[in-house]
Amino acid sequence: MSSIILPDSVQPYNANITTPDWMISGMEKVMQFYVDRNLRLDTVSAEMMPNPIEGKKYMLYAHVPFCHTLCSYCTFHRFLFKEDKARAYFISLRKEMDMVKALGYDFESMYIGGGTTTVLEDELARTIEHAKKLFPSIKEVSCESDPQHLDSPGFKQLEGLVDRMSIGVQSFNDDILAMTDRIEKFGSGQQTFDKIMAAKELFPIINVDLIFGFRGQTDEVIQHDLDMASKLDPRQITTYPLMITHQTRKSVKGKLAAPQGDMARQYRQILNSLNGQYNQLSAWAFGKANDEGFDEYVIDFDEYLGVGSGSFSFLNDTLYVNTFSLRKYQERIANGQMGVDQQKNYGRKEVMQYRFLLGMFSGRLSRKYFRETFGVNLDTALFKEMTSMKAIGAIKNDPTDPDNLIITDNGKMMGLLMMKEFYSGMDNVRAQLRKPLKACDM
Repeated sequence: MSSIILPDSVQPYNANITTPDWMISGMEKVMQFYVDRNLRLDTVSAEMMPNPIEGKKYMLYAHVPFCHTLCSYCTFHRFLFKEDKARAYFISLRKEMDMVKALGYDFESMYIGGGTTTVLEDELARTIEHAKKLFPSIKEVSCESDPQHLDSPGFKQLEGLVDRMSIGVQSFNDDILAMTDRIEKFGSGQQTFDKIMAAKELFPIINVDLIFGFRGQTDEVIQHDLDMASKLDPRQITTYPLMITHQTRKSVKGKLAAPQGDMARQYRQILNSLNGQYNQLSAWAFGKANDEGFDEYVIDFDEYLGVGSGSFSFLNDTLYVNTFSLRKYQERIANGQMGVDQQKNYGRKEVMQYRFLLGMFSGRLSRKYFRETFGVNLDTALFKEMTSMKAIGAIKNDPTDPDNLIITDNGKMMGLLMMKEFYSGMDNVRAQLRKPLKACDM
């Protein structure tokens, strides 16, 4: 098995994950219960976003729902790319940003997701330029792309506009790429490696997205993926577990997913390989610096506002959902209305549980945060959650700071599982919202 050689001054990391398989399965069932209960589609109609609250910081999310090809295991909101529809959509996206500006918002950060955000680089560049003009406090722009667009002539238009480019590699192994129908779409692992190496100079931060948990993804295959990613020397590497939703369960669990029991072993291998080379930013994100933004923007921003079809916003303890119908979205914007279509308010206990999940996932669980944000004692307000995490050795008190909690390797494993189930639940919501769409909506 190949491995990265660490300098003599760096001690090899030895992940101490002791959670047995039954405990992992139990945590997944608990999370599925809470996710199913709290992510039910019991929303009410909405016409407008709320006004911003002075003193709060916000992030802007923009959704680009187009892809040249649709991956079978993906339940993100996306449509097959058609240039005329995509160009009209980008124009509407910029108009919706104008409406957000009129409400009084400003943003410190912008994240553009998809779909494939780079389907039309010229339109994407115009949209970023427009956002920076409207919202002068934006300090960083993060964007996603697949390997197909890295060597396109228009890709260089994003230089100087995008601070962080996240590239969905999934795996450098050609067998895994063939199994997931990616090798014909995006090329071999070596071709992807070469494209990323050539594109590195365009952006301050390149992030390489990998997925573990595929069937046939042996320890050797995972190590090869990690070694290839490390040779690229990107500023960030993200290692997602394969996520199975209700909609993908049959196709993914039977054909693509590895046995559930492999997860802890594979995650231990990832921790051992990347810690020492990178700082751990979250349960599955690794970076060269501790203070750089990454995919899970919800960690750094309690509140965010989404524009575009199928985007979500979380403002004032309320989830807002933009229409998933492309036709309806275009009609609303043309009529001077925002894209928001539904809303759901969450109670204080539910929001605290959500923040607890994020604290476990990010490794930033703080008694001070809960005291200042909610006016509660974390240990008593979330007694069940804190007691269970302490019992399995997932958290421990920081001897240097009584307000801080240390997330152990067991805790990182629990944080990964919790966030995986949360995102699977969000994907189920997206799939349910897309289910009623007819041909005229796409």
